[in-house]
Amino acid sequence: MPYERLLREGRIRPHRTNRQEVAGLFQVVKRDLADAAITVLSADRRFAIAYNAALQAATAVMYSEGYRAHSVGHHSSVFAFLGEAMGNDTSQLADYFDDCRRKRNRADYVGAGGISITEVEDLLKEARAFAALARQWIDAHHPELT
Repeated sequence: MPYERLLREGRIRPHRTNRQEVAGLFQVVKRDLADAAITVLSADRRFAIAYNAALQAATAVMYSEGYRAHSVGHHSSVFAFLGEAMGNDTSQLADYFDDCRRKRNRADYVGAGGISITEVEDLLKEARAFAALARQWIDAHHPELT
């Protein structure tokens, strides 16, 4: 059974989505990618916004497969799911986004100023590319949702 480990661990649950919900997630992705490019914002804030764009694109993939995250630490569950859903090609990317999750957490909850402009630009580049990839993947695997 696909995603058996994540189901058994209680990290995901079945979820029925629809075209409007997936479209709404991609509207958030589009907004966040634009906002993360606003250079007058702090690097920490831009990083958090770019991270959210990647998270919402990954959530769209998860929803399209018929699941949602269900646990404390649901962001990490979304990225764990991503590696399984889209195959080995995205496993490293899922790990990268999960590393970004930890950096974002430190910036949001421990202290400001720990994110460099280079880290922001790298994440923004990866989030843009992943958003396009996620959209293409959903178009190919779940055309009823696009």
